Amino acid sequence: MSDWIISLQGTEAGHQWAMILAMSAAVIHAAFGALQKGMHDPWLTRGSVDFFIFIFALPVALFLVPWPQGGEWVLLLGALCIHLIYKVGMAFAYSKGAFTVVYPVVRGTGPLFTVIGAWIIFGEVFAPLQWLGVAVLLSGIFGLAAYNLIHIQLQRETLVPALLIALATGAMVAIYTTYDAYAIRATPNPFTFLAWFFVITAIDFPPLAVLRYRRMVKPPPLRPLLIKGAIGAWLAFGSFGAVMLATRLDKVGEAAVLRETSTVFAALIGWLVLGETVGPRRMALMALIALGAVIVEMGG
Repeated sequence: MSDWIISLQGTEAGHQWAMILAMSAAVIHAAFGALQKGMHDPWLTRGSVDFFIFIFALPVALFLVPWPQGGEWVLLLGALCIHLIYKVGMAFAYSKGAFTVVYPVVRGTGPLFTVIGAWIIFGEVFAPLQWLGVAVLLSGIFGLAAYNLIHIQLQRETLVPALLIALATGAMVAIYTTYDAYAIRATPNPFTFLAWFFVITAIDFPPLAVLRYRRMVKPPPLRPLLIKGAIGAWLAFGSFGAVMLATRLDKVGEAAVLRETSTVFAALIGWLVLGETVGPRRMALMALIALGAVIVEMGG
């Protein structure tokens, strides 16, 4: 499988697969974000998800892929630090703001900085039409966030802090996307990095969640929380795994932009599942996001 992935790098087939993987990551990540924001405390949900990620990924890392060598362990430890900051930011943001307000800001901040980082680190260059697509996509994402800020009534008292945290967390999205792309390219076998990435980056939140659970006056029942964690683990494999493989196969910037169409799917989930309001104006802004992604793809 790894030989096949490597053989696709830099080819037209690799570009097509990268697009499919990035779009798949968008859908799955929207579901993953909604899961973390759902009825349980986001800190507990993330801890439960990471617990099952560790349980499911450890046998694969130990027995099915080559072990990391030398500097590859350093890359994995770097990923642990970066993703810990990102996960803490997401937990704080979800604790203070409505899903359809916070999520677009986090995801909208990421692609612009990722495109810039990909240019600096990987020498990737966007064509003028692709930059237009980025502008259209970002206008849709931040327009959606602004509309939500004005009209959404959920958690109004903590909305401004939530948006500030979401903005900072979005910067972390750009950092981890660029870093993970560098790390998976620097590892000869991409599945070695993927398997050990999930093991290493899942060791931080379960202890935090246990401490938080013990301090709660009325902690929630464990069974529903653990079921949600098991489902979330598989969503995380699909979301983060797909986009990292996409960045191995093709341009990091394009994969990052396509993944941020997750904002469209997140709004739909917020409306259909979480009961958050969606109207014609918000639908139009979501259409802008999708249009921007199409322009980026066509412009390349």
